[in-house]
Amino acid sequence: MPAPARCFALAIAVAAVLIPAAASAQQPELTPTTAATGLPRTPEQLASVIEKVELSFRVDPARQWLQGDATLRFRVSQEVQRLVVDLDRNYAIERVEVDGAEVDAAHWRNPEGRMQVELPQPLAAGGQATLRIRYGGQPHEAKKAPWDGGIVWAKAPTGEPWIATAVQGEGCDLLWPCIDHPMGKPLEVVQHITVPGPLVAAGNGIAEGMDERDGWRTYHWRTKLPDTYAIALNIGPYELLQGDYSSRFGNTIPLRFWYLKGNKAKAEGLFAEFAPMLDFFEEVIGPYPFADEKMGVVETPHLGMEHQTINAYGNDYKKAETGYDWLLQHEFAHEWFGNQLTNVDWDDFWLHEGYGTYMQPLYLQWLRGDMEYMAALMKMRSTLMLRHPIVAGRSMVEKAVSSADRGPGNDVYYKGALMLHTLRGLIGDAAFFRVTRELVYGTDAPKPGNFRPRYASTSDYVALVNRITGNDYGWFFDVYLRSVKLPELVATRDAAGLELVWKTEGNKPFPMPVQVRAGKRVVDVPMTDGRGRIALGAGESYTLDPYSKVLRELPHVAEYQKDAAARAKAAAAKR
Repeated sequence: MPAPARCFALAIAVAAVLIPAAASAQQPELTPTTAATGLPRTPEQLASVIEKVELSFRVDPARQWLQGDATLRFRVSQEVQRLVVDLDRNYAIERVEVDGAEVDAAHWRNPEGRMQVELPQPLAAGGQATLRIRYGGQPHEAKKAPWDGGIVWAKAPTGEPWIATAVQGEGCDLLWPCIDHPMGKPLEVVQHITVPGPLVAAGNGIAEGMDERDGWRTYHWRTKLPDTYAIALNIGPYELLQGDYSSRFGNTIPLRFWYLKGNKAKAEGLFAEFAPMLDFFEEVIGPYPFADEKMGVVETPHLGMEHQTINAYGNDYKKAETGYDWLLQHEFAHEWFGNQLTNVDWDDFWLHEGYGTYMQPLYLQWLRGDMEYMAALMKMRSTLMLRHPIVAGRSMVEKAVSSADRGPGNDVYYKGALMLHTLRGLIGDAAFFRVTRELVYGTDAPKPGNFRPRYASTSDYVALVNRITGNDYGWFFDVYLRSVKLPELVATRDAAGLELVWKTEGNKPFPMPVQVRAGKRVVDVPMTDGRGRIALGAGESYTLDPYSKVLRELPHVAEYQKDAAARAKAAAAKR
């Protein structure tokens, strides 16, 4: 997901200017079940793998209507008496079938958006069943996508309908019957998207043709193991830029960009950024995970989202001092951190967004060196909120994590990225990037064809760091992930030198080594047991952490934030 608008690069304002579609009637409220994604799965869902989903969508912009026909093939690991999927109850259910036989209304129910379909007889462990649901209605409309989920009905500057969906915060059940949990990935999804001609529907995965009949077009798409919120509708008067990228791993990756007609020159400029971004990620992280499908991007009437192989782009081709489009790069980072590697629970969301955000300064370092890398990190440092820990240690829904009131909010992005910078300095580049590769691919030697999408938790990550380094770094993650406050380095000067002590929330152990510039020397201080000392000559000046390796409490940043907040509040009162 794009970082919140407080981002260091998000001095860049929100998305393209839109001509709104006619306002829809007051939409019904979502149930708490549908409004949340990542709720605990039912026993039936825990026992189920969705082997294949076939989705037929007919999208009518004139009526702002979605007609859906979903067929899901389940395999279960233990006996179940019903199939359970999540689907917004505000859709009208027209027909339900199990293995081709209609299920009457007395044997299915969907009062809160968690639909239960009784089976005619129990399905044994290892058994398969096919559930088909035909439904229709006005899909939930997003008012501020992508920060609230749903469909966006807009018009392109040339007047045609321009439609997109983004459902990360609320989940896949806003669009189709699914297991609305990060670990509910189907093994395969086929989409048939029917739209009024001559509109184009750009989709996930591989294009399998288009049929046209009676003024309507049906586009066919196929993808493997998509993230649950990654299935997206993108419909508009699109034109297509395409090419191929010869990977450093020897394979060829299709490049595709669907842009609004009239934007060709700007689109060509953005398209030229695809290849260097791919080269960066493949050199620094590893092979593009979905090379057998495509690297796809589509212009959208909302800012952006990491929809697998069809990333949403709505940054209006803005130029930045970085020399690259931060939004394109951030969403593309999620192909590795989010789509290839998926958190097992939203409490582990920093694995998506901390890593995804760290890729922007890392890209700057790769492109132009340390100055721009450090400048980007410093901009992030001024945004930290420090109200909740990044990891709560319990199952969370996405909205709770993204909320600045109930959860870490922006800190998942920026504190997560700054923590990774600190970890990299602590364990060294070789170990850091090996940890990252094994996290993403499950192997330190990834090659096209020898890995599949995978899941990980915070505990998995800590264990990986410990195994690869041969040291126990639990103390590091306890302070940065499971504490609110940053560690404070307290320096006390006396006649003989400088006494250093780490001060942490709850007095947690923090033996973080630190460097100190003392006159013209740079001294490495081990800080065993969180304490250290260096000698200083008379009149010899010093600088703590002169190369900014360690994320720590900085009083001057806290004062800046306090002053900025007071000024913003005063300005708002005058308006």
